[in-house]
Amino acid sequence: MRECSRLSRRAVLGLTAAALPLATATEAAAATATVVGGERLARTGVQVRGASGLPEKLTARSWLVADWATGEVLASFDAHRRLAPASTLKMLFADTVLRKFDRTRRYRVTDADLADVPAGSSLVGIKPGITYTVEQLWQGVFLRSGNDAVHVLSHMNGGIAKTVAEMQAKAEDLQALDTHVVSPDGFDHKGQLSSAYDLTLFARHGLKDADFRGYCGTRTADFPAGGKKTFQIQNTDRLLTGAWGLKTYDGLIGVKNGYTSHAGNTFTGAATRGGRTLLVTVMHPDSGGNAVYEHTAALLDWGFTRGRSAQPVGLLVEPLSEGGASARPAPGRKPAQAAAGAPGPASGGGSAWGATEGAAGALAVLGLGAWALRRRRTRTAAAPEGGEPGARGARGAGAEGRHRF
Repeated sequence: MRECSRLSRRAVLGLTAAALPLATATEAAAATATVVGGERLARTGVQVRGASGLPEKLTARSWLVADWATGEVLASFDAHRRLAPASTLKMLFADTVLRKFDRTRRYRVTDADLADVPAGSSLVGIKPGITYTVEQLWQGVFLRSGNDAVHVLSHMNGGIAKTVAEMQAKAEDLQALDTHVVSPDGFDHKGQLSSAYDLTLFARHGLKDADFRGYCGTRTADFPAGGKKTFQIQNTDRLLTGAWGLKTYDGLIGVKNGYTSHAGNTFTGAATRGGRTLLVTVMHPDSGGNAVYEHTAALLDWGFTRGRSAQPVGLLVEPLSEGGASARPAPGRKPAQAAAGAPGPASGGGSAWGATEGAAGALAVLGLGAWALRRRRTRTAAAPEGGEPGARGARGAGAEGRHRF
């Protein structure tokens, strides 16, 4: 440990004397760290070891299967490929904001709260002048993928720009280094990107929270319509509800689906069988409709059967704030910086992970050295429980335009 400290001091002094830019110092230090999740996940093509029988005809541009408890990646395809995430990015929004407000808190919505919701968004049907509980707003986020609910919660959190910066900082803490946040809702914006690896990190982290689990597993809820009137909203996760001709997936506990005309279909699902919980993320299958759910169900089936013999090809890393070892992005990718906020009147601000944080990060990497893939841990962690299933009901009143869910 003393030798490591001496090396770190010499490295820092050397960098200072040479007057190297901070970015250069950070890149030089990061070059010695292992790719986040392990080197194999940076490769293109299918990665699997010790198991066969992966589903045929998987057309997704990227996918990943992982064990929730251990974080072991059982199989993947282009895990770090950066793609538009659509509303699966709302998992990161929840990871960032969910714990900030008590679920019983009441909030009266104003016109300003909804002024910057992008045209064509999926909506749960929030109206100015109506008072909602925080719980109802989160039901709007998770069940109907309502961008109006996201924007109301973002304004409660201090605005769109502040929320975007906090989401980017949260992504960096989770070591989701493929993710670049432009808006909190996942809507189509230039440069808004994530990966199957990162989305799985968001889901794994979120499922540790009881409220997150409850919301993503809720099938239906009654939503305020003004006065004493309500209307029923139904979760847009078709594997959870059995909508659009799909069967419900046995053991499914969430988590989030997404669709935009640019991103196509994306989905991260989690299911528990025999005491084991698996996570599957699928991004951008060739065909629309049910394909993203069919791919997910097939990969979950594989994971619960033939995937039991799979040797891990990588690992879902732990957050830096929880003792996770620092890693570097996959080759050709640099850690994203927070955007100034989604286009609109609320834009402005910047990354909460600024120069001060960057300097600290650079010094931390210098002290850490090479990072090794974690040893396989026994599956002693308890699997996350499901949400609060309700009766299957009619689809909610939310609009489904260019950005659907």
